[in-house]
Amino acid sequence: MTSNPPDKPSPDAMDIDQQPTTTEPTNKPHKRNRPAPRRPPTTTLTLRSPPFAYAHLQLVTPPTSTEAPNPAVSEQPALLDNLQLRSYLTAALRQFLGDTGAAIPLDILLLRGASAWVRVPREDLAAFAAAVTAFEGLASGNDPSSDPAGLMLLRVMACGDWLGALVGRDEEGVLWTG
Repeated sequence: MTSNPPDKPSPDAMDIDQQPTTTEPTNKPHKRNRPAPRRPPTTTLTLRSPPFAYAHLQLVTPPTSTEAPNPAVSEQPALLDNLQLRSYLTAALRQFLGDTGAAIPLDILLLRGASAWVRVPREDLAAFAAAVTAFEGLASGNDPSSDPAGLMLLRVMACGDWLGALVGRDEEGVLWTG
């Protein structure tokens, strides 16, 4: 078998097997080096310590002696107002932490029936929740008698750094109880 030089195709070679002999440009479009499209810079933000914390409070009263002997508190049908809530919270903080506790800034965000939403500085949330939980309550009427039926208490339903999570948790209870 004789080999043909690369310039000369063999007589039985097909057109596909042959090297192109022309240097003319093909009809394929040329790729241009285009710069990548500019994207806006990605910015991330992490809130490590929010300045405020939130608490959901509920006004309750202890059961009377005619009710079941369970020492749990029952819900109070009375409504809260801003002044009443402020006096309860101030008394609870003063009893727990003295004048320093009474000086903790509080913002009443919402009052709805016997429920209240309060905003406190984040670093004071633990002391606030402990003060409200440990508070013995105030007499509901003008007569500060020792009758437990007239005693009003605040119960901490939920507290945390993120208001959205607390509101969602509150509405979750409504979902399951009807």
